[in-house]
Amino acid sequence: MSIGNLKDYGNKGNNFPWQLKMLEGLQAILNAFTGVTTGAVRYPIIITEFGPGSVPNNVYSFSISNVGSASGTVDGQILPAGTTINYNAELNNTLNGLSYDATGTTFLITWIA
Repeated sequence: MSIGNLKDYGNKGNNFPWQLKMLEGLQAILNAFTGVTTGAVRYPIIITEFGPGSVPNNVYSFSISNVGSASGTVDGQILPAGTTINYNAELNNTLNGLSYDATGTTFLITWIA
């Protein structure tokens, strides 16, 4: 027996009004995310860098991996050799890019545009 069961004369044992309100609430949640969940084509990009640069703005995700033998910097912070950082905006949001400097090492950089 659900919390919505009605025991009055006209709706004896019927929980339809409660079930309807729950379904309407779920539909309202789906409607709120309709524009957000619509699929779209995204383009993966992969580059190898040996000097300074920056990841572009308005990307959906990006990853910077230091595959060289020396440290580099990302947004002014040291990225040791063998380290990878990942960013994901989620739900069709976008990220601002970060600057990097791979001078003396090698960065493998990927992003989704």
